[in-house]
Order: sequence, then C-alpha cells, then structure tokens
Amino acid sequence: MSEPLAAPHAHHLRTARTARYYTLGGEAGVGGRASVWFVLHGYGQLAGEFIRYFADLAAPDRLIVAPEAMNRFYLVGVDKAPAHERPVGATWMTREDRASEIADYVEYLDAVYEDTAGSAAGDPVRVSVVGFSQGAATATRWITHGRSRIDRLILWGGLVPPDADLAKGHGALRHVPLTIVVGERDAYVTSEMLAEETARLEAARIPFELIRFAGGHAVSRTVFSKLTGERAD
Repeated sequence: MSEPLAAPHAHHLRTARTARYYTLGGEAGVGGRASVWFVLHGYGQLAGEFIRYFADLAAPDRLIVAPEAMNRFYLVGVDKAPAHERPVGATWMTREDRASEIADYVEYLDAVYEDTAGSAAGDPVRVSVVGFSQGAATATRWITHGRSRIDRLILWGGLVPPDADLAKGHGALRHVPLTIVVGERDAYVTSEMLAEETARLEAARIPFELIRFAGGHAVSRTVFSKLTGERAD
C-alpha cells in the first residue's frame, strides 16, 4: 500500500500590486471640498461603470471615489465568447484565503483614502462610505478594521456581515451613523432578512436609519436627496 501524500504547507508573502480607482466631481480642490463619498461596487462590477450611478451626487465641492476590487475575472465562460469579447467584473473576495483577502482590501482602501480624503486632513471634510451589495460587507469591514476616519456608513442592498461580532460591539459601528438602503423588491435582501438584521442591531444597541425605495437590487438616484438632505430636482 502506498503512503498517503503529505499535506502541502501554505505560505504567504507580501508583494506590490497596482490597483485603480475612479473619481467624479471635486473640482474645487482639497481646500474647497465639503465632502468625499467612497462608493464600493458589488460582485462582478467594475468601478469605472459603477461610479456613473453616482454622477448626480458629484459636485465641485463633493468628490466621489470608486475603488475597484483587485480580483478581476471573466463573467462568462470560454464557451460563450472569445477572450476579447468576454465581459470582465471584479470581486472583493471569495471564501478562499478570506482572512488575507480582507486584510489586503482594508489596507488598500486605507491607501485610497490617504490618496484622496486623507490629503485634506486639516480641512473639515465629511467622509461617507457607500457599500453596495457585496460592497456592503467590504465597507463594514473597512470601517471596523481600518484606520481611516469615516463620518457615515451607508449599506445599500446589503447588510452588516454575519462575522461582525456585535455582541462585543465595534466602537466604529457604535459611533459612525449607519444607514441601510433597501429596495422594496430587492431579491437579495428580503423582508425576513431585514427583520432579522433589525433585531440583531437593536439587540447590540447600534442605532441605524432605514430607507426603502420602490425598486430592486440596484442603485436608485431617487434616494440621493434623502442621503444628502438636498431637494431632488
């Protein structure tokens, strides 16, 4: 009988990586900006396309920043289209080596923050983070594990990730105003899921605002006025 194969040993090393992000607005420059909004895309999206949903929020004194997840992949198989025609998307992480993936994207998002909002450290710039779908979990982990100063967390079409230990309470979640935005027809955040999340957050004494809109699992410009307090045109 042959001997069983030895289990392989996993190793990790750090390496430089080029990441990209997109911006809209902010023409007033560092000294003239009143706010910076980071918008984190969902699974299978690209930042350059995702940021267009927030074009109505962009203004000379409001910079919109859309970091792109560093794991890109083809959205369809080789049997559907040749490589040059296959659409490409990105994901923040998978279940594989998840702890390393989370640590990497938290460090990456902190770096994007320093490259944009961080340069205005001496100015009263309000920083909001919008996480859509998979980006909601990403945004939550960034705030609870990162070093960036965030004034507001908005989870859109997504909830606080299950691995967030609310029993012990994260200072960031307790002190950063939380808004949850969910479409009435969102197939990924059902009424049952929302009720469970509400009970979970209330039990942990984490206050939040809930905004519902007539739509599905999508970014709707009709919500922007509620987020900014500005009158919709």
